[in-house]
Amino acid sequence: MSSHTDLNAQKSEQALNPVYVLAWLLCAVFYFYQYAIRATPGIMQGILTENWGHNPLGIMVPLYYVAYAGMALIAGFLLDRYGAHKTIPAGIALVTIGSLFFARGYEWLAITGFTLQAVGSIFAFLGASYIAARYLPQRMLAIFVGFTECLGMAGAAFGSKLVSIFLDPAGAFHVQWQKIWIAFAIIGVILTVSTFIVMPHGKKDEEEPRQKLDFSSLIQPFQLIFSNPQSWLAGVIGGLLFAPTTIGILAWGTSFFSKGEHIGIAEAATLVSMVPLGWVIGCPLIGYISDKIGHRRPVLIGGSSLLLLSYISLLYLPTATLPAYMPPLLMGIASGAAMLPFSVMKEVNPPEVKGTAAGIMNFLVFLTSSLISPVITCLIGSHNQNLTLADFHRGFMPLIVGIALAIFLSFFLRETGWKHSQK
Repeated sequence: MSSHTDLNAQKSEQALNPVYVLAWLLCAVFYFYQYAIRATPGIMQGILTENWGHNPLGIMVPLYYVAYAGMALIAGFLLDRYGAHKTIPAGIALVTIGSLFFARGYEWLAITGFTLQAVGSIFAFLGASYIAARYLPQRMLAIFVGFTECLGMAGAAFGSKLVSIFLDPAGAFHVQWQKIWIAFAIIGVILTVSTFIVMPHGKKDEEEPRQKLDFSSLIQPFQLIFSNPQSWLAGVIGGLLFAPTTIGILAWGTSFFSKGEHIGIAEAATLVSMVPLGWVIGCPLIGYISDKIGHRRPVLIGGSSLLLLSYISLLYLPTATLPAYMPPLLMGIASGAAMLPFSVMKEVNPPEVKGTAAGIMNFLVFLTSSLISPVITCLIGSHNQNLTLADFHRGFMPLIVGIALAIFLSFFLRETGWKHSQK
């Protein structure tokens, strides 16, 4: 009888529950929403500089990422301890409050609000991956994580474009910049309420007595994950695969194309935009392939190898060899492989610390990128006004070495695909 019950429970766990899919979707929409918000101060920097007398991004952006990285460690623990219902709506509420602070128009309030948004925003991707790992079929984990990242990149691309259309003084709307933040706050209220209603309470959390919150219980999940060598492998591989596009192309791509390849600024910006477009395609596609064949490691190695080849072709092939848009587009698609270590991180650690594992994964990826970024800047020579193609070749070389290292390390990553778990 008990074996029959266990079988039914296992089948129910592998079934797609519409309520849980809706819960994941709301988290993914939150991820889209927070990415659009994150990009908005950059679009408004001219307006903000005019209003406040200086460009505030030099203060706002570092504060945002320090708060985001620090909260990545805490948010995962909170998800594991208190569940999705008590944490994710609170994260959206913080982003909403931050939008209201920004709407007041005062610089110090805007900086405070933007930092609050960083604290709340971490629950978007972590929440979506937590719901996918805990409540949705394990055989579909990678594709749900991939679609989450896809929506985030869409938020950065399409959300920022929509904001720029509303702000354009020569456009049909020409909306006051404070009203953009009020609109964000209204969306946030709707999303907070919807998420609070839909998010699962977590039966396990209700039925089992919660461990007393003390130093030992606080540190235990971190000890468990950090003592697992596979956690470090997944984090470093993810960071090494994200850096070539986030640091290499998104940060330096326009300069590379305009100064190194002598392409016009407008065309250079278009070529850079091919990378996030590739992410939108590649993240769900590579996740689908991995889930379909039931393996993580071969797809990770294959996608990373394509990323390496596309990066080398972008840097070293003569410009007329391939259509200009193809290498950055292929880079973006292949970079979808960087999402697989996020799935592996949750699969190599116990179920009760999935949220903490996702938070640590975000932290390790951010840490890897933060360590690489100043090296790239130093090698390229940011103070040199007359950059050449040779400067970019020298500066991007650590990124190429990093991709090759990620491919090498992937051979030591434990296979966690659903076919392996059935053995």
